[in-house]
Amino acid sequence: MSTTLDSALVADLAGEVSGSVLGPQDAGYDAARAVHNGLIDRRPALIVRCRTTNDVVAALALARRAGLEVSIRGGGHNVAGRAVTDGGVMIDLAEMKGIAIDPDEATATAEGGVIWAELNDAAAEHGLAVTGGAVSGTGIAGYTLGGGLGWLMAKYGLAADNLLTVEFVTAEGDVLRADARSHADLFWALRGGGGNFGVATSFTYRLHPVQTIVGGLIAHPIVAAPELLRFYRDAVADAPDDLTVFAGLVHAPDGSGAKLSALVVFHTGDPVEAERDLEPFKTWGSPLLVEVGPMPYPVMNTILDAGFPAGSLNYWLSSFTRGLPDELIDITVERFANVPSPMTAILFEHFHGAVTRVGVTETAVPHRKQGWNLLIPSVWTDPGDSEANIAWSRDTFAAMRPHFGNGRWLNYLGDDQAEDAIRAAYGPNYERLREVKRRYDPDNVFHLNHNIAP
Repeated sequence: MSTTLDSALVADLAGEVSGSVLGPQDAGYDAARAVHNGLIDRRPALIVRCRTTNDVVAALALARRAGLEVSIRGGGHNVAGRAVTDGGVMIDLAEMKGIAIDPDEATATAEGGVIWAELNDAAAEHGLAVTGGAVSGTGIAGYTLGGGLGWLMAKYGLAADNLLTVEFVTAEGDVLRADARSHADLFWALRGGGGNFGVATSFTYRLHPVQTIVGGLIAHPIVAAPELLRFYRDAVADAPDDLTVFAGLVHAPDGSGAKLSALVVFHTGDPVEAERDLEPFKTWGSPLLVEVGPMPYPVMNTILDAGFPAGSLNYWLSSFTRGLPDELIDITVERFANVPSPMTAILFEHFHGAVTRVGVTETAVPHRKQGWNLLIPSVWTDPGDSEANIAWSRDTFAAMRPHFGNGRWLNYLGDDQAEDAIRAAYGPNYERLREVKRRYDPDNVFHLNHNIAP
């Protein structure tokens, strides 16, 4: 889409903001419009690379005057790619990198362009942490607004459960501070309602004492997959809060394309407890690989990074399941036998512990039952393979559908998800979220998201 902007408006904005203003003719434009998912190829009329909250206010004002669509880019990692508008104004927070750790209060305040690798490292200097992305390049903003699942959620809840304050810019350009006492309705909605309400320019989190954890990967031959998944299902039934285990069918990271069945384990307890709780997982069957040991928490959040390289082509589908019955396990194994890409996986993420002890309506995240979230992250590199990979993903998802529950994880929804999937992500909180949307964004300025129409 081609949009011609009033050059005087653009010049005024460039003189007003401390960041940079990029049009299609400018150096750096293509790099700035690129997001993690290489399937996304959209061309904003203007990219405003903000460095301050005032820059965000000015960019929104220009978009209003010009009558242009607005998109918001935090880390740019979300698979749906709605951080990029075609022909509108992209407000890019990537250069808003401020982080302040208060070790006495055990809090972290971080700006909207921070990624988890940066926040993890800053907090770890003080022996502190909060639930963050399992892939370290994920941005804190979209991740937190969508709920924020990760390794620490069984011990300390979701990222959204640990959110204390959000600095926020409305469609009208007002700068608000939302917390449990001020704009409490908005604060509730920001913890799981996505980017529907405005621009979140900074986040303050409650931190927890976390230093060395015990974690890593356990891999088995693919022929062991049916029994490994059955073992896994039973072994995590009474898992303590300190232990989180995800399971899946994956490919060997050496590029050979070899299929594996695998467990990713994570433990926050002391070494004796960790050894006791992890021993059954380490000794089951005849593993090809057991790389499990003590490591700093930030390192744990990098061990899956290589499987999700920037610029790769991504098509994801996910749903919460009704348990992990034998039939679903068998379908998973059968479908993975014909997976077209040696980068694709089928994963089961176990929800238990602290994340399940928050009420369904306490935050906007309704997914609080113990059980599993199924994720099919299809990843490939050749655009010529897109049709085959997307078709396999959809067919696999359809084959598994009889075993799905009612919920979808918001941050895993792709760009083509139907209205029923979006409603399933917000669950019983949808109508309350809609009321908040009407109050803070009645004109639906912020609609490039999994949208709640006012």
